[in-house]
Amino acid sequence: MTVAERADRTGGRRWAGRPGRLEVWYATFTDRATGAGGWIHCETVAPTTNRAGTPTEPYAHGWISWFPVNGEPSTHRFGPVPATTRQRGSDDDAWFDAAGCRVGPGVLTGAADGATWDLRWADGGPTLYTFPKPVWDREILPAAQIVVAPTAAVTGRLALPANDGPAREIEVDGTGGLAHIYGQGNALRWGWLHADLGRGDVLEVVTAVSKKPGLRRLPPTAFVRFRVDGHDWPASGLPAFRMRTTLGTPDWSVRGRVGAKRVTITVHQPADRSVALAYTDPDGETATCTNSERADVQVTIETRAGGRWTTERSWEITGTGHAEVGTRP
Repeated sequence: MTVAERADRTGGRRWAGRPGRLEVWYATFTDRATGAGGWIHCETVAPTTNRAGTPTEPYAHGWISWFPVNGEPSTHRFGPVPATTRQRGSDDDAWFDAAGCRVGPGVLTGAADGATWDLRWADGGPTLYTFPKPVWDREILPAAQIVVAPTAAVTGRLALPANDGPAREIEVDGTGGLAHIYGQGNALRWGWLHADLGRGDVLEVVTAVSKKPGLRRLPPTAFVRFRVDGHDWPASGLPAFRMRTTLGTPDWSVRGRVGAKRVTITVHQPADRSVALAYTDPDGETATCTNSERADVQVTIETRAGGRWTTERSWEITGTGHAEVGTRP
């Protein structure tokens, strides 16, 4: 299977019309020349049945957010518009195609509230499974996320509306990731991190509290996945049950043991580098996502020898981390 075929399998649409489902594709990237960050979010929501037991109409919507180095972040929305499933026998290779916005193999294009983008993405590496592969393949959990392109090169052009004059044209030559989510909705609370560690190394973190009764009182469960020197670690991809999450803004962290190693991940999302957006689940409940594509991140991996913890690897990322915290409402 080629890289393109593998990406198509993990990025391709899953929703087939069933109510009570949420599907998301999102790309985040950092422009090499300027350090600005971008976030393109494309979402299909199939609401649960209403009180009368009648399914409500599914819809598609999304946005582009831009995080300049000098200036406030901005968000431009598209939709909602009616959502449709891919028809059998269709030769349309798009994973998401609604309101003039399109996500597919190598493609990110669209328009939203005066903003436009025409971008291409490419990644020579395999999918990064933040959750174990069987969880994604068999939909074992209420929701799961994978990174279709964890070290994507993102290139092209975008234009952002100006308050007084023509749209501002921006040439993009960046690095980032393209991820895919499918499930029954957002978590009760969550934290997410995508960090480019350099030289093709990357870190993905999803830590969350489930909305399900009986699970919502538990502390966040962290899924931590490194790709370092071409190897994914931890190898199993199982939850890091010995790691403890502290969620909040502007600072949050995940700390604890992963196998025989000790890992510390701290994230700083300043308010002036963040946007706060409302999410709506298929059941109608709402959440607030505070997102920054210019977060600061510190990562340390330690090993124990001679009765002492010593640093094996460490990374310090300033202004290029991609992170968010989700809260209710």
